[in-house]
Amino acid sequence: MFYPSALDKGVRSEQALKLALAEMYVQGVSTRKVTTVLEKLCGLEISSTQVSQCAARLDTELAAWRTRPLGPCPYVLLDARYEKVRQAGQLVDCAVLIALGITPEGKRTILVVSVALSEAEIHWRTFLTGLQQRGLTGVQLLVSDDHAGLGAARAATFPSVPWQRCQFHLQKNAQAYVPRLDQRAEVAAALRSVFDSPDRASAERRLKEVVARYAPSAPKLAAWLEENLPQGLTVLSLPAAHQKRLRTTNGLERVNQELKRRTRVARMFPNEASLLRLVSALLAETSDDWESGKIYLNMENQTEPSV
Repeated sequence: MFYPSALDKGVRSEQALKLALAEMYVQGVSTRKVTTVLEKLCGLEISSTQVSQCAARLDTELAAWRTRPLGPCPYVLLDARYEKVRQAGQLVDCAVLIALGITPEGKRTILVVSVALSEAEIHWRTFLTGLQQRGLTGVQLLVSDDHAGLGAARAATFPSVPWQRCQFHLQKNAQAYVPRLDQRAEVAAALRSVFDSPDRASAERRLKEVVARYAPSAPKLAAWLEENLPQGLTVLSLPAAHQKRLRTTNGLERVNQELKRRTRVARMFPNEASLLRLVSALLAETSDDWESGKIYLNMENQTEPSV
């Protein structure tokens, strides 16, 4: 868990107590419940004000992490997931927006996380503009699923940066246009043959063959493939060694799975601040591990793909 200077130095028992307090608060437990738990477990009487003060220090530390200065980041992956949050006495779905970057040194980092009411353009545009204001530069590729709000925001904030549409989601989206169930495996294999092409020119030739193949029997599928599949071929312009890890948002999907494992314990959050607190703490810890760990992509001496 991410608890840096928010916890003062002290004896072990004090540290353990503060760590437990911070853990409960990060998990979205109310200050009243925290004081009740501590009293039953330790016989300590701690006021809700003291709990709130400790939590405020934790929030300050996490806010500083979310707004830290950025620099060059060649590759950026974007994704969102939803959590239940109580608002005005009702449960609503709030979007957790996440940006994962790969640095010039080839290491992964969580650039930022934000909580918004939806994936509408205004929220994504604020999210992406915030990255630019913090100094994000040198972006050579954006990777994400297709979403109208994100697409419009991306075009407004990073108009000249190539976009790679997640191939995994393209595969899933294509299945909605397959007319017969017994064709699904066949269509999936055909799409893989396009994505696995050695270069962009080969992929485009293969795509034309697939479109021609399905045009007579599945015209809607053929039209959809012709229009949408090229958005998943942008990655073929990258060095061959980078393509596998940037053809989908799977790296970020795994992060979301870990978040889900932790957030499903809470089931719902009392407010947006509680949700942001938990995901920020988890992602800050993940990012720290990545930045101090192994290189994710070799960014040196890469051979460009043939065209």
